[in-house]
Amino acid sequence: MASKNEPRHIVSLSGGKDSTALAIYLRDRIPNIEYVFSDTDKELEETYEYLDKLEAFLGKEITRLKADRGFDHYLKVYGGYLPSSRMRWCTKVLKIKPFEKYIGDDEVFMYVGLRADEDRGGYKPTKKNITPVYPFIEDGLVYEDIQRILEESGVGFPEYYNWRTRSGCYFCFYQRKHEWLGLKENHPELFEESKKYEKFDSETGERYTWSERESLAELEQPARRAEIQAKHDAVLNAAKSGSPKKNLLHILGQIDEDDDQMMPCSFCHI
Repeated sequence: MASKNEPRHIVSLSGGKDSTALAIYLRDRIPNIEYVFSDTDKELEETYEYLDKLEAFLGKEITRLKADRGFDHYLKVYGGYLPSSRMRWCTKVLKIKPFEKYIGDDEVFMYVGLRADEDRGGYKPTKKNITPVYPFIEDGLVYEDIQRILEESGVGFPEYYNWRTRSGCYFCFYQRKHEWLGLKENHPELFEESKKYEKFDSETGERYTWSERESLAELEQPARRAEIQAKHDAVLNAAKSGSPKKNLLHILGQIDEDDDQMMPCSFCHI
């Protein structure tokens, strides 16, 4: 950690490919760089395994941060309303607040893994002592560069990228329909846990579901599963024909299969 008179340099890891590649990219470029991960306690086991693998490569501890209370506590605080793209309280209380508490009033350069080939907003700090820095954008690094960094380091991609395109909680509302089915197939117990959070008010007709248009119980029905798979295959095949040189993960990361799909926040999904 830097002295009180020096700014701190921090990479906030999400467990995803881009922040991981950034940690590797900056390891030998910035002395005294810190690595932190805000743990929601609702992560996939593959995420923890990936962080352990990265930590071994870096030869430096990744500081694991946690909120003072967990997701279930804050769900009650927010009146049982599940987080959504319109009300991302989960990111605020489980990711950002623990990070900003960790750095306190120190001057911090926070390094963010947005790539030069992406079109999405970066992390907007609420504290004036945090300055976001975007090395990949500044140096013109794109997806193929991130792939090379991960492969050459031996760290590679997280195992969950076999069926999922983003990091984040296992019940993240930004998941595509097909990724929910991937959760059901790869972690059926976590899919069932996710279903337990969904509620229906029989008096008002109000629904508290992870997806705006349907519940997980509806999504997992055989006919609906077949429909989702067919749509996924059609979109994927069309994307492949238009981008024959791109691999599966790159293609999936660039397409939207669902009408309610929105760009996720950078703090959780880089």
